Amino acid sequence: MNASLLDSSLFQTALNWLAHGVLGLAGWQVLLIGLVLTHITIVSVTLYLHRHSAHRALDLHPVVQHFFRFWLWMTTGMTTKAWTAIHRKHHAKCERAEDPHSPQIYGLRKVLWQGAELYRAEANNEDTLRRYGHGTPDDWVERHVYSRWSVLGVSLMLVIDLVLFGALGAALWAMQMAWIPFWAAGVINGVGHYWGYRNFEAQDASTNVSPWGILIGGEELHNNHHTYPTSAKFSVKPYEFDVGWVYITLLGKLGLASPKKTPPRLAYGAVRPVADDQTLEALIAHRYEVMASYARHMRAVFRQQTESAGAANGTLRSARRWLHRDADKVPAAAVPQLAEARAAYPVLDKMVTMREELRQLWLNTGRTREQLVADLQAWCKRAEDSGIAALRDFSLKLRAVQVA
Repeated sequence: MNASLLDSSLFQTALNWLAHGVLGLAGWQVLLIGLVLTHITIVSVTLYLHRHSAHRALDLHPVVQHFFRFWLWMTTGMTTKAWTAIHRKHHAKCERAEDPHSPQIYGLRKVLWQGAELYRAEANNEDTLRRYGHGTPDDWVERHVYSRWSVLGVSLMLVIDLVLFGALGAALWAMQMAWIPFWAAGVINGVGHYWGYRNFEAQDASTNVSPWGILIGGEELHNNHHTYPTSAKFSVKPYEFDVGWVYITLLGKLGLASPKKTPPRLAYGAVRPVADDQTLEALIAHRYEVMASYARHMRAVFRQQTESAGAANGTLRSARRWLHRDADKVPAAAVPQLAEARAAYPVLDKMVTMREELRQLWLNTGRTREQLVADLQAWCKRAEDSGIAALRDFSLKLRAVQVA
């Protein structure tokens, strides 16, 4: 009888272990642990793979580097070389046919839901790995474990989840495996080049998905990153938050991380009598910030025109989004509305025209530096003589810009 009771007790214990694992946690507790674990994976991607390996914007202590490598091997099966090479190629070929995962090429739906498949296909491209994967780990453990047995890591994670959490561990493992393919490969590579707001008129279609970079480690600030790809910090506006930068700061205080570069800041001094060589240098070096400042002046003009034309003017309102955008970034459907607004409001038309003239100063590679300085001086004179207060104020501000 005692033996039978003992066998029954052991059997019940085994069933409990199978159902709840050795920890015996409730479902909400497992979910909470899953969110913590997936967040560590996100941090590993943004700090180690992205900011440190792909862009060299950040130095990490070897111990921290190897922790991230090991963690990514267990939770994603990705290798440093493949991820780094694919991401570098993305920047080099952004929004072109060679871009490994552009929604402008493949469509948003494919990148959002099949981004992991696009990643795996490019990871098998030996030319991509050879051309863009330089400077990544090539030690014994990378060659003989992480790269050679990538499936072993995620299998080990599955076993650990099942032992600790039982049947819920399978759901937790599935959550871990889907987290990076959906959020990084899908949302950032897809939505981050399709929908959101833009602080800067970068040469690609990158957008900031959200000003609060928490869920995806700061990667939400994708337009900021594409504008300043070598910056270890992704937030640039006072209202933006990059949790990845918080971790970098904390690691820095422990001597485990050292950022190399952060977004440049425009500095202003006394207004120069005329724009000179230093003004041109500052304009070119800080062109994205300068054009963002110009956009703010355009919005001020827009408000003035709205008040004088009446808030119900639909043409002006619909064109607002595209007035400060480069011509090649304006969708075909918005071109007629923009042309109508410019024809109806000469002040706005002048602002758009002079914006393009200013942009040509750093695009026109066929002119000498002396000629470009003369062009800048002529531009400032036209702006200040235009009779448009916003243009005059911007020109005076431009003549006060200093080289950082």
